[in-house]
Amino acid sequence: MKPPQDPNLLVGFETCDDAAVYRLSDDLAFISTADFITPPVDDPYWFGQIAAANSLSDVYAMGGKPLTALNLIMFPMKKLGATLLREILRGGSDKVLEAGASIAGGHSVDDNEPKYGLAVTGVVHPERILTNCGAKDGDALILTKPLGTGVLFNACRSKKLPFRELEFILPQIASLNKNALEIALNFDIHACTDITGFGIVGHALEMAKGSGVGINLFYDKLPFYPNALHMYRKGETTGSNIANRKLAEGLFEKSKNLSREEEELLFDPQTSGGLLLALPSTHADQLTMELRKAGMETAVQVGEAMTTDRPSVRIV
Repeated sequence: MKPPQDPNLLVGFETCDDAAVYRLSDDLAFISTADFITPPVDDPYWFGQIAAANSLSDVYAMGGKPLTALNLIMFPMKKLGATLLREILRGGSDKVLEAGASIAGGHSVDDNEPKYGLAVTGVVHPERILTNCGAKDGDALILTKPLGTGVLFNACRSKKLPFRELEFILPQIASLNKNALEIALNFDIHACTDITGFGIVGHALEMAKGSGVGINLFYDKLPFYPNALHMYRKGETTGSNIANRKLAEGLFEKSKNLSREEEELLFDPQTSGGLLLALPSTHADQLTMELRKAGMETAVQVGEAMTTDRPSVRIV
Protein backbone atom coordinates (compact mmCIF):
# COMPACT_ATOMS: atom_id res chain seq x y z
CA MET A 1 0.00 0.00 0.00
CA LYS A 2 1.39 3.38 -0.99
CA PRO A 3 1.73 5.74 2.00
CA PRO A 4 -0.18 9.05 1.86
CA GLN A 5 1.77 11.76 0.05
CA ASP A 6 2.41 15.11 1.72
CA PRO A 7 1.43 17.74 -0.89
CA ASN A 8 4.32 19.91 0.25
CA LEU A 9 6.86 17.25 -0.71
CA LEU A 10 7.50 18.63 -4.17
CA VAL A 11 10.30 16.24 -5.14
CA GLY A 12 10.74 12.81 -3.55
CA PHE A 13 12.35 9.61 -4.75
CA GLU A 14 9.83 8.81 -7.49
CA THR A 15 11.81 10.47 -10.29
CA CYS A 16 15.39 9.54 -9.30
CA ASP A 17 16.21 13.20 -8.79
CA ASP A 18 19.29 14.35 -6.93
CA ALA A 19 17.64 15.60 -3.72
CA ALA A 20 14.31 15.99 -1.94
CA VAL A 21 12.48 19.33 -2.03
CA TYR A 22 9.87 20.34 0.56
CA ARG A 23 7.72 23.48 0.33
CA LEU A 24 7.66 25.72 3.39
CA SER A 25 5.69 28.61 1.87
CA ASP A 26 4.57 29.95 -1.49
CA ASP A 27 8.02 31.38 -2.14
CA LEU A 28 10.36 29.10 -0.17
CA ALA A 29 11.23 25.41 -0.29
CA PHE A 30 14.11 23.58 1.30
CA ILE A 31 16.35 21.03 -0.39
CA SER A 32 17.66 18.04 1.54
CA THR A 33 20.37 15.65 0.41
CA ALA A 34 23.16 13.45 1.78
CA ASP A 35 26.13 11.76 0.14
CA PHE A 36 29.49 10.33 1.13
CA ILE A 37 32.33 8.56 -0.67
CA THR A 38 35.42 6.50 -0.02
CA PRO A 39 38.78 8.23 -0.68
CA PRO A 40 39.30 8.83 -4.41
CA VAL A 41 42.91 9.82 -3.68
CA ASP A 42 45.30 9.31 -0.76
CA ASP A 43 45.72 13.02 -0.04
CA PRO A 44 43.27 13.75 2.82
CA TYR A 45 42.75 17.43 1.99
CA TRP A 46 41.84 16.65 -1.62
CA PHE A 47 39.60 13.84 -0.37
CA GLY A 48 37.72 16.33 1.81
CA GLN A 49 37.32 18.86 -1.00
CA ILE A 50 36.15 16.36 -3.60
CA ALA A 51 33.71 14.67 -1.22
CA ALA A 52 32.21 18.00 -0.17
CA ALA A 53 31.88 19.27 -3.73
CA ASN A 54 30.23 15.97 -4.65
CA SER A 55 27.68 16.36 -1.84
CA LEU A 56 26.96 20.03 -2.51
CA SER A 57 26.40 19.28 -6.19
CA ASP A 58 23.00 17.70 -5.54
CA VAL A 59 21.67 21.03 -4.26
CA TYR A 60 22.95 22.84 -7.36
CA ALA A 61 21.39 20.15 -9.57
CA MET A 62 17.99 21.07 -8.13
CA GLY A 63 18.52 24.76 -8.89
CA GLY A 64 19.15 25.65 -5.25
CA LYS A 65 21.55 27.38 -2.92
CA PRO A 66 23.20 25.41 -0.09
CA LEU A 67 22.86 26.90 3.40
CA THR A 68 24.08 24.36 5.95
CA ALA A 69 26.05 21.13 5.90
CA LEU A 70 26.56 18.37 8.45
CA ASN A 71 29.77 16.33 8.30
CA LEU A 72 29.29 12.59 7.79
CA ILE A 73 32.55 10.87 8.72
CA MET A 74 33.46 7.20 9.08
CA PHE A 75 37.07 6.87 10.10
CA PRO A 76 39.53 4.38 11.69
CA MET A 77 40.97 6.80 14.24
CA LYS A 78 43.37 4.33 15.88
CA LYS A 79 44.78 3.26 12.52
CA LEU A 80 45.07 6.62 10.71
CA GLY A 81 45.10 9.19 13.50
CA ALA A 82 43.68 12.63 14.13
CA THR A 83 45.99 14.54 11.77
CA LEU A 84 44.57 12.86 8.66
CA LEU A 85 41.03 13.33 9.96
CA ARG A 86 41.61 17.04 10.51
CA GLU A 87 42.87 17.43 6.93
CA ILE A 88 39.80 15.67 5.51
CA LEU A 89 37.52 17.93 7.53
CA ARG A 90 39.55 21.02 6.60
CA GLY A 91 39.12 20.20 2.91
CA GLY A 92 35.39 19.77 3.36
CA SER A 93 35.07 22.95 5.41
CA ASP A 94 36.96 25.01 2.83
CA LYS A 95 34.67 23.79 0.07
CA VAL A 96 31.52 24.48 2.10
CA LEU A 97 32.77 28.01 2.83
CA GLU A 98 33.44 28.49 -0.88
CA ALA A 99 29.81 27.54 -1.50
CA GLY A 100 28.68 30.28 0.91
CA ALA A 101 27.25 27.72 3.33
CA SER A 102 28.07 26.81 6.93
CA ILE A 103 29.21 23.61 8.62
CA ALA A 104 26.64 23.19 11.38
CA GLY A 105 27.70 19.92 13.00
CA GLY A 106 27.75 16.30 11.94
CA HIS A 107 28.18 12.72 13.02
CA SER A 108 31.13 10.35 13.14
CA VAL A 109 31.59 6.62 13.66
CA ASP A 110 34.63 4.39 13.86
CA ASP A 111 34.98 2.35 10.67
CA ASN A 112 37.67 0.25 9.02
CA GLU A 113 37.63 2.28 5.79
CA PRO A 114 37.48 6.10 5.69
CA LYS A 115 34.32 7.59 4.24
CA TYR A 116 33.38 11.24 4.16
CA GLY A 117 30.58 13.41 2.86
CA LEU A 118 27.89 15.85 3.85
CA ALA A 119 24.21 16.10 4.61
CA VAL A 120 23.30 19.39 2.96
CA THR A 121 20.28 21.66 3.32
CA GLY A 122 19.58 24.32 0.73
CA VAL A 123 16.78 26.56 -0.47
CA VAL A 124 15.00 27.18 -3.75
CA HIS A 125 11.83 28.96 -4.90
CA PRO A 126 9.08 26.34 -5.34
CA GLU A 127 8.41 27.51 -8.90
CA ARG A 128 12.09 27.46 -9.90
CA ILE A 129 13.04 23.92 -8.97
CA LEU A 130 15.15 22.11 -11.55
CA THR A 131 14.53 18.37 -11.95
CA ASN A 132 15.61 15.74 -14.43
CA CYS A 133 12.04 15.44 -15.75
CA GLY A 134 11.51 18.48 -17.97
CA ALA A 135 13.58 17.90 -21.11
CA LYS A 136 11.60 18.61 -24.30
CA ASP A 137 11.73 17.64 -27.94
CA GLY A 138 14.50 19.62 -29.64
CA ASP A 139 16.35 20.55 -26.45
CA ALA A 140 20.12 20.71 -26.47
CA LEU A 141 22.07 19.02 -23.67
CA ILE A 142 25.07 20.87 -22.24
CA LEU A 143 27.70 19.16 -20.05
CA THR A 144 29.85 21.36 -17.82
CA LYS A 145 32.71 19.01 -16.76
CA PRO A 146 34.70 16.22 -18.41
CA LEU A 147 34.15 12.51 -17.77
CA GLY A 148 36.49 9.72 -16.68
CA THR A 149 37.15 10.20 -12.97
CA GLY A 150 36.17 6.64 -12.06
CA VAL A 151 38.85 4.89 -14.06
CA LEU A 152 41.44 7.57 -13.27
CA PHE A 153 41.01 7.24 -9.51
CA ASN A 154 41.18 3.45 -9.75
CA ALA A 155 44.24 3.59 -12.00
CA CYS A 156 46.02 5.86 -9.52
CA ARG A 157 45.26 3.45 -6.67
CA SER A 158 46.50 0.45 -8.69
CA LYS A 159 49.70 2.33 -9.67
CA LYS A 160 48.88 2.29 -13.39
CA LEU A 161 48.68 6.11 -13.31
CA PRO A 162 51.20 8.22 -11.34
CA PHE A 163 49.57 10.70 -8.97
CA ARG A 164 51.32 13.58 -10.78
CA GLU A 165 49.25 12.69 -13.88
CA LEU A 166 46.06 13.01 -11.84
CA GLU A 167 46.98 15.89 -9.55
CA PHE A 168 46.71 18.63 -12.18
CA ILE A 169 43.01 17.88 -12.85
CA LEU A 170 41.99 17.65 -9.18
CA PRO A 171 41.07 21.38 -9.00
CA GLN A 172 38.60 20.86 -11.85
CA ILE A 173 37.18 17.70 -10.28
CA ALA A 174 36.80 19.43 -6.91
CA SER A 175 35.31 22.59 -8.41
CA LEU A 176 31.78 23.45 -7.33
CA ASN A 177 28.88 23.44 -9.78
CA LYS A 178 27.87 26.77 -8.23
CA ASN A 179 29.06 29.03 -11.06
CA ALA A 180 27.63 26.73 -13.72
CA LEU A 181 24.22 26.81 -12.07
CA GLU A 182 24.22 30.58 -11.55
CA ILE A 183 24.97 31.11 -15.23
CA ALA A 184 22.43 28.49 -16.32
CA LEU A 185 19.65 30.10 -14.28
CA ASN A 186 19.76 33.05 -16.67
CA PHE A 187 18.44 30.69 -19.35
CA ASP A 188 15.25 28.68 -19.81
CA ILE A 189 16.55 25.42 -18.33
CA HIS A 190 14.05 22.61 -18.81
CA ALA A 191 15.90 19.85 -16.93
CA CYS A 192 19.08 19.35 -14.95
CA THR A 193 21.02 16.59 -13.23
CA ASP A 194 24.61 16.09 -12.18
CA ILE A 195 26.68 13.25 -13.59
CA THR A 196 27.85 10.98 -10.80
CA GLY A 197 27.89 7.26 -10.06
CA PHE A 198 25.76 5.97 -12.94
CA GLY A 199 27.94 7.60 -15.60
CA ILE A 200 26.84 9.76 -18.52
CA VAL A 201 24.56 7.10 -20.03
CA GLY A 202 22.90 6.24 -16.72
CA HIS A 203 22.11 9.82 -15.80
CA ALA A 204 21.05 10.74 -19.34
CA LEU A 205 18.75 7.72 -19.23
CA GLU A 206 17.20 8.94 -15.98
CA MET A 207 16.51 12.26 -17.69
CA ALA A 208 15.07 10.48 -20.73
CA LYS A 209 12.74 8.36 -18.57
CA GLY A 210 11.68 11.24 -16.36
CA SER A 211 11.01 13.51 -19.32
CA GLY A 212 9.50 10.93 -21.67
CA VAL A 213 12.01 11.68 -24.43
CA GLY A 214 14.78 9.99 -26.32
CA ILE A 215 18.30 11.34 -25.93
CA ASN A 216 21.05 11.31 -28.53
CA LEU A 217 24.57 11.66 -27.13
CA PHE A 218 27.25 12.83 -29.55
CA TYR A 219 30.23 10.65 -28.67
CA ASP A 220 32.76 12.81 -30.49
CA LYS A 221 31.62 15.83 -28.46
CA LEU A 222 31.87 14.18 -25.05
CA PRO A 223 34.76 15.71 -23.07
CA PHE A 224 37.03 13.23 -21.28
CA TYR A 225 39.81 13.88 -18.81
CA PRO A 226 43.34 13.16 -20.10
CA ASN A 227 44.44 9.52 -19.71
CA ALA A 228 40.92 8.16 -19.11
CA LEU A 229 40.71 6.21 -22.38
CA HIS A 230 44.36 5.16 -22.06
CA MET A 231 43.67 3.62 -18.66
CA TYR A 232 40.83 1.50 -20.05
CA ARG A 233 43.18 0.40 -22.81
CA LYS A 234 45.71 -0.61 -20.14
CA GLY A 235 43.10 -2.89 -18.60
CA GLU A 236 41.89 -0.67 -15.75
CA THR A 237 38.18 -0.47 -14.96
CA THR A 238 35.87 0.26 -12.01
CA GLY A 239 33.56 -1.78 -9.84
CA SER A 240 30.52 0.08 -11.24
CA ASN A 241 30.93 -0.27 -15.01
CA ILE A 242 29.22 -3.66 -15.28
CA ALA A 243 26.32 -2.60 -13.07
CA ASN A 244 25.92 0.71 -14.92
CA ARG A 245 25.83 -1.12 -18.25
CA LYS A 246 23.23 -3.55 -16.92
CA LEU A 247 21.00 -0.67 -15.77
CA ALA A 248 20.88 0.59 -19.36
CA GLU A 249 20.11 -2.79 -20.95
CA GLY A 250 17.38 -2.54 -23.56
CA LEU A 251 17.33 1.27 -23.35
CA PHE A 252 20.79 1.98 -24.76
CA GLU A 253 21.92 1.70 -28.35
CA LYS A 254 24.62 3.11 -30.57
CA SER A 255 24.88 3.91 -34.23
CA LYS A 256 28.57 4.75 -33.96
CA ASN A 257 31.32 2.14 -34.05
CA LEU A 258 33.23 2.24 -30.77
CA SER A 259 35.94 0.06 -29.33
CA ARG A 260 35.16 -1.72 -26.07
CA GLU A 261 37.39 0.75 -24.23
CA GLU A 262 35.68 3.78 -25.80
CA GLU A 263 32.32 2.35 -24.84
CA GLU A 264 33.43 1.77 -21.23
CA LEU A 265 33.85 5.53 -20.81
CA LEU A 266 30.09 5.89 -21.23
CA PHE A 267 29.53 3.84 -18.07
CA ASP A 268 32.42 5.25 -16.05
CA PRO A 269 31.13 6.37 -12.60
CA GLN A 270 31.87 10.01 -11.86
CA THR A 271 32.72 11.65 -8.57
CA SER A 272 31.92 15.37 -8.36
CA GLY A 273 30.85 15.40 -12.00
CA GLY A 274 29.40 18.29 -13.95
CA LEU A 275 25.83 19.36 -14.61
CA LEU A 276 23.86 18.06 -17.59
CA LEU A 277 21.51 20.87 -18.64
CA ALA A 278 18.61 20.66 -21.10
CA LEU A 279 17.46 23.90 -22.74
CA PRO A 280 16.11 25.11 -26.10
CA SER A 281 18.69 24.52 -28.82
CA THR A 282 18.49 28.17 -29.87
CA HIS A 283 20.13 29.14 -26.57
CA ALA A 284 22.75 26.38 -26.42
CA ASP A 285 25.61 28.30 -28.04
CA GLN A 286 25.08 31.32 -25.80
CA LEU A 287 25.04 29.24 -22.62
CA THR A 288 28.13 27.33 -23.71
CA MET A 289 29.96 30.55 -24.47
CA GLU A 290 29.10 32.07 -21.09
CA LEU A 291 30.16 28.93 -19.23
CA ARG A 292 33.48 28.95 -21.01
CA LYS A 293 34.02 32.64 -20.35
CA ALA A 294 33.50 31.87 -16.65
CA GLY A 295 36.29 29.30 -16.69
CA MET A 296 34.45 26.10 -17.62
CA GLU A 297 36.49 25.66 -20.77
CA THR A 298 35.29 22.13 -21.52
CA ALA A 299 31.57 23.00 -21.38
CA VAL A 300 29.99 21.75 -24.59
CA GLN A 301 26.75 20.56 -26.17
CA VAL A 302 26.90 16.78 -25.93
CA GLY A 303 23.44 15.76 -27.03
CA GLU A 304 19.84 16.47 -27.90
CA ALA A 305 16.38 15.39 -26.75
CA MET A 306 13.71 14.20 -29.16
CA THR A 307 10.20 12.81 -29.22
CA THR A 308 10.15 9.02 -29.01
CA ASP A 309 7.84 6.12 -28.35
CA ARG A 310 10.21 4.75 -25.72
CA PRO A 311 12.66 6.73 -23.59
CA SER A 312 16.20 5.65 -24.40
CA VAL A 313 19.76 6.86 -24.94
CA ARG A 314 21.41 6.53 -28.33
CA ILE A 315 25.09 7.14 -29.04
CA VAL A 316 25.62 8.82 -32.39
